[in-house]
Amino acid sequence: MRKFVDNIRRSLKGLVRRNPKLRRAYHRLRGRLHQARLTTGTAHRTDGVSPENIVWIFGSGRSGSTWLRSMMAEMKHHRVWEEPMVGRLFGDFHARAQGGNLLSSDFIMGDPIRRGWIQSIRTFVLEGIRLSHPRLTPNEYLIVKEPNGSTGAPLLMQALPESRMILLVRDPRDAVASSLDGAKGESWLHEWRGGDQPNRQNLADERPDRFVRRRADSYRRHMTKAREAYEAHRGRKTLVRYEDLRTDTPGTMTRIYSELGIFVQEKDLAQAVERHSWERLPESEKGAGKFYRKGAPGGWRDDLTPEQARTVEEITGPLLRKFYPEDPAPRA
Repeated sequence: MRKFVDNIRRSLKGLVRRNPKLRRAYHRLRGRLHQARLTTGTAHRTDGVSPENIVWIFGSGRSGSTWLRSMMAEMKHHRVWEEPMVGRLFGDFHARAQGGNLLSSDFIMGDPIRRGWIQSIRTFVLEGIRLSHPRLTPNEYLIVKEPNGSTGAPLLMQALPESRMILLVRDPRDAVASSLDGAKGESWLHEWRGGDQPNRQNLADERPDRFVRRRADSYRRHMTKAREAYEAHRGRKTLVRYEDLRTDTPGTMTRIYSELGIFVQEKDLAQAVERHSWERLPESEKGAGKFYRKGAPGGWRDDLTPEQARTVEEITGPLLRKFYPEDPAPRA
């Protein structure tokens, strides 16, 4: 019965994800209902999350973050904040600031007033959590899936140093290959971005080499900042490679919780791993052009041309050599 319900839920989610009009209607309705609960007071606001119970997932897109957060969401007293993009809000703005601005106390994120705006980021995040998760209690954990906001990871971890962090890493060649497949016409990402616009130029189809270069550069920017935050963080943290998570899911999940210092029942963890295993996914939701594509490391060798693979290796070389010393990018 549980498997049947899971399949129905996945089918509905897939339908919403593939249909832009249905997706917009769903989020509009959900947003209005949430706003109504806050306005009428039926949301039962609490004191909110304890900062030390926030668990950030940083890294890059197409790195397995959806899979990881889905397993973690199964644990008791765990809730999810799904890609709030708060890291992008502050990180991208700060990264694009000119050097002169950063030195000025007039600039809103200038170095002379850093102490003040770091505190403001902390307040902004905690109040955002209270509004988006009004029923969250201090005894619960909030898993923040934020791979596409990883440019702001150093600022977020400085603002909330007591929170916990997962650095999720995937071979950039596989991450880029997955993005390339997903962005092509009729694929899930193309539809998600507005596939109902038939005349819209699709870079993945028309200029795939340029698309690969852009995605590799995006991976480099996100992972570089996520790594910076991880190395500077003095609180609970763990480094997870997608390849290890795929090869030994139970063992890697046990290690994650051990290093984060969060107690979970072994039975609950085993059930979560089983429920979200690759084998449990319906065949209709797996394969080329689907959100769940291969689930196997190393597929980039078949998906990328030799030139495209070299492009990714040139752009992400230092990260490859750091996280994949057994199969590093060649040095320039």
